[in-house]
Amino acid sequence: MAYHFNGSGPKTLILGGVHGNEWEGIVCAKALLSSFIEDMPLNLDLTIVPILNVDGAIRNQRKNFNQVDLNRNLPTKDWTKDVAEEKYFPGPAANSEPENQALVKWVEAHKPKLVISLHSWNPMLNVNGDCNPEAEVINKLTGYEIKESIGYPTPGCLGTYTGLEQNMPTITYELERNIEFEKIHDIHVPAIMAALKQTQTHR
Repeated sequence: MAYHFNGSGPKTLILGGVHGNEWEGIVCAKALLSSFIEDMPLNLDLTIVPILNVDGAIRNQRKNFNQVDLNRNLPTKDWTKDVAEEKYFPGPAANSEPENQALVKWVEAHKPKLVISLHSWNPMLNVNGDCNPEAEVINKLTGYEIKESIGYPTPGCLGTYTGLEQNMPTITYELERNIEFEKIHDIHVPAIMAALKQTQTHR
Protein backbone atom coordinates (compact mmCIF):
# COMPACT_ATOMS: atom_id res chain seq x y z
CA MET A 1 0.00 0.00 0.00
CA ALA A 2 1.22 3.49 -0.88
CA TYR A 3 0.55 6.66 1.12
CA HIS A 4 0.60 10.02 -0.62
CA PHE A 5 1.14 13.47 0.87
CA ASN A 6 0.10 16.02 -1.70
CA GLY A 7 2.37 19.06 -1.64
CA SER A 8 3.53 21.44 -4.35
CA GLY A 9 7.21 20.63 -3.79
CA PRO A 10 9.43 18.03 -5.48
CA LYS A 11 8.08 14.53 -6.03
CA THR A 12 9.79 12.14 -3.62
CA LEU A 13 9.49 8.39 -3.10
CA ILE A 14 10.41 6.43 0.05
CA LEU A 15 10.38 2.62 -0.12
CA GLY A 16 10.63 0.06 2.65
CA GLY A 17 10.49 -3.71 2.59
CA VAL A 18 11.94 -4.38 -0.85
CA HIS A 19 13.49 -7.37 0.91
CA GLY A 20 10.87 -8.82 3.22
CA ASN A 21 13.30 -9.93 5.93
CA GLU A 22 14.93 -6.51 6.34
CA TRP A 23 12.65 -5.29 9.11
CA GLU A 24 14.81 -2.31 10.00
CA GLY A 25 13.87 -0.57 6.75
CA ILE A 26 10.20 -1.38 7.24
CA VAL A 27 10.27 0.02 10.79
CA CYS A 28 11.96 3.18 9.54
CA ALA A 29 9.45 3.66 6.71
CA LYS A 30 6.50 3.15 9.07
CA ALA A 31 7.99 5.55 11.61
CA LEU A 32 8.38 8.20 8.90
CA LEU A 33 4.80 7.60 7.80
CA SER A 34 3.52 8.00 11.37
CA SER A 35 5.49 11.23 11.77
CA PHE A 36 4.07 12.68 8.56
CA ILE A 37 0.52 11.67 9.46
CA GLU A 38 0.85 13.51 12.78
CA ASP A 39 2.54 16.56 11.30
CA MET A 40 3.68 17.07 7.71
CA PRO A 41 6.23 19.90 8.02
CA LEU A 42 7.63 19.56 4.50
CA ASN A 43 6.29 20.88 1.23
CA LEU A 44 6.90 17.74 -0.80
CA ASP A 45 4.78 15.68 -3.14
CA LEU A 46 5.70 12.62 -1.11
CA THR A 47 4.79 8.96 -1.57
CA ILE A 48 5.72 6.32 1.01
CA VAL A 49 5.47 2.58 0.42
CA PRO A 50 6.31 1.02 3.81
CA ILE A 51 6.37 -2.57 2.50
CA LEU A 52 6.87 -3.15 -1.22
CA ASN A 53 7.36 -6.90 -0.78
CA VAL A 54 4.34 -7.77 1.34
CA ASP A 55 4.51 -11.51 0.71
CA GLY A 56 8.18 -11.57 1.67
CA ALA A 57 7.50 -9.64 4.86
CA ILE A 58 4.70 -12.01 5.86
CA ARG A 59 7.06 -14.94 5.34
CA ASN A 60 10.10 -13.13 6.78
CA GLN A 61 12.06 -13.87 3.63
CA ARG A 62 14.20 -11.79 1.29
CA LYS A 63 12.38 -12.78 -1.89
CA ASN A 64 8.76 -12.38 -2.91
CA PHE A 65 6.07 -15.06 -3.21
CA ASN A 66 7.57 -16.21 -6.53
CA GLN A 67 11.00 -16.56 -4.89
CA VAL A 68 12.42 -13.60 -6.84
CA ASP A 69 14.74 -10.97 -5.42
CA LEU A 70 12.90 -7.76 -6.35
CA ASN A 71 16.14 -5.78 -6.20
CA ARG A 72 17.61 -7.90 -9.02
CA ASN A 73 14.47 -7.94 -11.18
CA LEU A 74 14.16 -4.35 -12.39
CA PRO A 75 14.49 -3.70 -16.15
CA THR A 76 18.03 -2.29 -16.14
CA LYS A 77 20.41 -2.46 -19.06
CA ASP A 78 22.60 -4.82 -17.02
CA TRP A 79 19.80 -7.21 -16.02
CA THR A 80 20.85 -10.83 -16.36
CA LYS A 81 19.30 -14.17 -15.55
CA ASP A 82 22.67 -15.37 -14.29
CA VAL A 83 22.98 -15.34 -10.52
CA ALA A 84 25.91 -15.85 -8.15
CA GLU A 85 23.74 -17.03 -5.25
CA GLU A 86 20.19 -18.34 -5.11
CA LYS A 87 19.10 -15.56 -2.75
CA TYR A 88 19.66 -13.09 -5.61
CA PHE A 89 17.46 -14.99 -8.09
CA PRO A 90 16.39 -12.29 -10.61
CA GLY A 91 13.31 -14.00 -11.98
CA PRO A 92 12.55 -15.46 -15.41
CA ALA A 93 12.73 -12.04 -17.10
CA ALA A 94 13.39 -8.43 -16.22
CA ASN A 95 10.40 -6.78 -14.53
CA SER A 96 8.52 -10.08 -14.36
CA GLU A 97 7.19 -9.45 -10.83
CA PRO A 98 3.92 -7.62 -10.07
CA GLU A 99 5.51 -5.53 -7.31
CA ASN A 100 8.13 -4.17 -9.70
CA GLN A 101 5.67 -3.74 -12.55
CA ALA A 102 3.62 -1.44 -10.30
CA LEU A 103 6.76 0.38 -9.12
CA VAL A 104 8.10 0.90 -12.65
CA LYS A 105 4.72 2.14 -13.86
CA TRP A 106 4.60 4.61 -10.96
CA VAL A 107 8.13 6.01 -11.35
CA GLU A 108 7.72 6.39 -15.11
CA ALA A 109 4.48 8.30 -14.59
CA HIS A 110 5.64 10.50 -11.70
CA LYS A 111 9.41 10.85 -12.24
CA PRO A 112 10.43 11.53 -8.62
CA LYS A 113 13.28 13.93 -7.96
CA LEU A 114 14.55 11.70 -5.14
CA VAL A 115 14.12 8.05 -4.21
CA ILE A 116 15.14 6.65 -0.81
CA SER A 117 15.06 2.86 -0.53
CA LEU A 118 15.39 1.57 3.04
CA HIS A 119 17.27 -1.69 3.54
CA SER A 120 19.46 -3.25 6.24
CA TRP A 121 22.95 -4.72 5.91
CA ASN A 122 26.30 -3.03 6.52
CA PRO A 123 25.62 0.60 7.45
CA MET A 124 26.08 2.85 4.40
CA LEU A 125 24.44 5.27 2.00
CA ASN A 126 24.75 3.89 -1.52
CA VAL A 127 24.15 6.81 -3.87
CA ASN A 128 23.18 6.58 -7.53
CA GLY A 129 22.74 9.86 -9.34
CA ASP A 130 22.97 13.37 -7.94
CA CYS A 131 21.76 12.85 -4.37
CA ASN A 132 24.90 13.90 -2.48
CA PRO A 133 23.23 16.92 -0.78
CA GLU A 134 20.75 14.62 0.97
CA ALA A 135 23.34 11.90 1.62
CA GLU A 136 25.74 14.40 3.20
CA VAL A 137 23.05 15.54 5.64
CA ILE A 138 22.38 11.94 6.64
CA ASN A 139 26.11 11.24 6.92
CA LYS A 140 26.60 14.12 9.35
CA LEU A 141 23.76 12.93 11.58
CA THR A 142 24.42 9.18 11.48
CA GLY A 143 28.08 8.70 10.53
CA TYR A 144 27.02 6.36 7.71
CA GLU A 145 29.60 6.34 4.91
CA ILE A 146 28.55 7.53 1.45
CA LYS A 147 29.46 5.08 -1.32
CA GLU A 148 28.77 5.03 -5.05
CA SER A 149 29.06 1.24 -5.09
CA ILE A 150 27.69 -1.23 -2.59
CA GLY A 151 30.77 -3.36 -3.15
CA TYR A 152 29.57 -6.13 -5.45
CA PRO A 153 27.58 -6.45 -8.71
CA THR A 154 23.84 -5.74 -8.40
CA PRO A 155 22.30 -6.17 -11.86
CA GLY A 156 18.62 -5.31 -11.99
CA CYS A 157 18.70 -3.14 -8.86
CA LEU A 158 16.63 -0.06 -8.12
CA GLY A 159 19.61 2.28 -7.77
CA THR A 160 20.75 1.49 -11.29
CA TYR A 161 17.27 1.67 -12.77
CA THR A 162 16.06 4.91 -11.18
CA GLY A 163 19.30 6.61 -10.14
CA LEU A 164 21.51 6.00 -13.16
CA GLU A 165 19.26 5.11 -16.08
CA GLN A 166 16.15 7.21 -15.36
CA ASN A 167 17.86 10.28 -13.84
CA MET A 168 15.96 9.93 -10.57
CA PRO A 169 18.62 10.29 -7.83
CA THR A 170 18.43 7.30 -5.50
CA ILE A 171 19.82 6.59 -2.04
CA THR A 172 19.90 2.96 -0.97
CA TYR A 173 19.96 3.48 2.79
CA GLU A 174 21.48 0.40 4.42
CA LEU A 175 20.57 0.51 8.09
CA GLU A 176 22.63 -1.50 10.53
CA ARG A 177 21.26 -5.04 10.72
CA ASN A 178 19.59 -5.78 14.07
CA ILE A 179 19.78 -2.14 15.17
CA GLU A 180 17.51 -1.33 18.10
CA PHE A 181 14.21 0.08 16.91
CA GLU A 182 14.60 2.99 19.33
CA LYS A 183 17.73 4.08 17.45
CA ILE A 184 15.83 4.01 14.20
CA HIS A 185 13.25 6.37 15.68
CA ASP A 186 15.76 8.57 17.49
CA ILE A 187 18.55 8.80 14.89
CA HIS A 188 17.52 7.71 11.42
CA VAL A 189 14.02 9.13 11.16
CA PRO A 190 15.27 12.65 12.08
CA ALA A 191 18.21 12.23 9.67
CA ILE A 192 15.90 11.43 6.78
CA MET A 193 13.62 14.31 7.73
CA ALA A 194 16.61 16.66 7.66
CA ALA A 195 17.68 15.30 4.28
CA LEU A 196 14.20 15.83 2.87
CA LYS A 197 14.47 19.51 3.80
CA GLN A 198 17.35 19.63 1.34
CA THR A 199 15.13 18.04 -1.28
CA GLN A 200 12.39 20.56 -0.57
CA THR A 201 14.80 23.46 -1.02
CA HIS A 202 17.11 22.40 -3.84
CA ARG A 203 15.15 20.24 -6.28
